[in-house]
Amino acid sequence: MDDSPAARPPFPAVDRVLAAPQAAVAIERYGRVATVAAVRASLAAARSAWLAGAAVDVSVERIAIVATARLEADDAPSQRRVLNLTGTVLHTNLGRALLSEEAIAAVTAAMRSPTALEFDVATGRRGERDDHVRGLLRELTGAEDAVAVNNNAAAVLLTLNSLSEGRETIVSRGELIEIGGSFRMPSIMARAGCRLVEVGTTNRTHLADYAEAIGPETALLMKVHPSNYRVEGFTKEVAAKELAPLARERGLPLVDDLGSGVLVDLSAYGLQRERTVQEAVADGADLVTFSGDKLLGGPQAGLVVGRADLVKRLAKNHLKRALRLDKLRLAALEATLKLYRDPDRLAQRLPTLALLARPADALKALAARFAPALGEAAGPAFAVGVVDAESQIGSGALPLAAIPSGGLAVSAIEGKRAGSALAELAAAFRGLSVPVIGRIAEDRLIFDLRGLDDEVVFDAMLAELASARVGAAA
Repeated sequence: MDDSPAARPPFPAVDRVLAAPQAAVAIERYGRVATVAAVRASLAAARSAWLAGAAVDVSVERIAIVATARLEADDAPSQRRVLNLTGTVLHTNLGRALLSEEAIAAVTAAMRSPTALEFDVATGRRGERDDHVRGLLRELTGAEDAVAVNNNAAAVLLTLNSLSEGRETIVSRGELIEIGGSFRMPSIMARAGCRLVEVGTTNRTHLADYAEAIGPETALLMKVHPSNYRVEGFTKEVAAKELAPLARERGLPLVDDLGSGVLVDLSAYGLQRERTVQEAVADGADLVTFSGDKLLGGPQAGLVVGRADLVKRLAKNHLKRALRLDKLRLAALEATLKLYRDPDRLAQRLPTLALLARPADALKALAARFAPALGEAAGPAFAVGVVDAESQIGSGALPLAAIPSGGLAVSAIEGKRAGSALAELAAAFRGLSVPVIGRIAEDRLIFDLRGLDDEVVFDAMLAELASARVGAAA
């Protein structure tokens, strides 16, 4: 390439670009320092492209536009809104439960102003942040007391460290679970400073196994919800209701880790029944741990309810400060729990329950309405059809419970490149201004509509992709 001064395009000086009207708008929005950096980066990219032999537009206006686009991209939130059409309603990677309007309003109010987070307005003295949810949790679960931390793993960690540090915790071998991200119950126990004593076998554990394992170093007995798997066939487990009398006889606490806690009978909404927190308390567990952002439908939180003397020990543990909730999540949790006082309207007001309770026939009818627009967006290389689908709750809740659903399936007409064609189409959907996330299974890109929370936005995204495809072909 001719690199002589006469052959080079007239790259403008940074100051000239900054004087352009487009740059003035960028300076007003993003600040001068950031705009200068974006202009310099845009000029450097233009020089690199020219040196590589590409034709470049180095007008002041063009450089200013490119720099502004850089600033807009950098300023976009990294936690982008997406449409969850994966079929997993409580998708851990997509943020689990959607908050209710009441919870959103409570968080917004808490963000705007100082709050009485740890302040007793009546006495003018220091208060306790758990008081904002303690009464509600006692009322809803029947437990004597409650404490809140930042997730259920933290709830288990705090419980074990408070009650069993330096001593033994007895757990069935079939309940030593691993949850997402390779976090394992034995590892959490080790971090809590207690020694694990495994009893029984992978598939069968008897009451006598617990009784025989109890010794002078035993601090507590523990039940762990299998969460994300089921062992079927020749199996035996000891229910908490059977284990509680043994724990009382030996003077030991029984901890029941429910994982995904539920406060209502799910069968009333056409879902598989799950043991409730209230039942766990009534079955004799001294402490029950569960999550806030799964079937409860609230923010990320770990909740412990049970005997007042044991909860007090947890609250006094120095770990509690490191694991405590901030004012925003406490506001959201309080608002969510209040919804359970009105069970008749819970399915209309709690988004997670509303999504899970949607009838499959209604979802298939919705899929039929969207099918033509999806066909336009995908283009002539793909076939689109309405299909029966099977949703799942997700996040370890009822792992074997498939919920009949309805959705759309996209298949590549040319079979030779079906895999790569579907992968490219899925990437195109993820590249939209509001990414649409489906799943590829059995040589089809499937969009399960159970998790669709905004039909207007989905319509707009289909139109956006159709327009982009037409523009690329022109």
